Amino acid sequence: MEISPHIEKAKKGDQIAFTYLLDHYWNEVYGFMLKRTENETDAEDITIETFSKAFDKIASYNPEYQFNTWLIAIAKNVHIDLLRKKKSALFIEITDEEDHQAYNVADSSPSAEDDLITEQNLSQLLQFIKELKPHYQEVIQLRYFQEMSYQEIAEQVQEPLSNVKIKLLRAKKLLAEIIQNKR
Repeated sequence: MEISPHIEKAKKGDQIAFTYLLDHYWNEVYGFMLKRTENETDAEDITIETFSKAFDKIASYNPEYQFNTWLIAIAKNVHIDLLRKKKSALFIEITDEEDHQAYNVADSSPSAEDDLITEQNLSQLLQFIKELKPHYQEVIQLRYFQEMSYQEIAEQVQEPLSNVKIKLLRAKKLLAEIIQNKR
């Protein structure tokens, strides 16, 4: 099947074309990332993020290159960003740990103020989630609060795996827009 017409339709915002491209290339990108990360959750998250970025920037896709090559390049960059975040988080944790040892802090448990801030942030996030349509709320709830895999969510909502992936992709984008608009 010729991919070019689907890419052209996707450039015009055709959701069916997006779905086709996601279905067609998901296993290739996911498989590539699984080999690199050796972690199913990271590979899934990177793959979802890859398609999200690809669909946001599809207008900039250059047809001189293979579409899968372009997707893999995006996936590599998403993976590098993830590694940088993990590395900086690790660095911060080490620094904090050294600080605790150096100052011999007796109690590192969260203060009442820390708990309140966390609670308020969670409460605000839940309010934002409630602004989503119910089917988006459900997949967000299952993935991020019940920590189900994509396959488990598909079984729970009795929908194909590709639908679940797309729903989560859209739900995350819509949630990001809601949060952005509230700032």
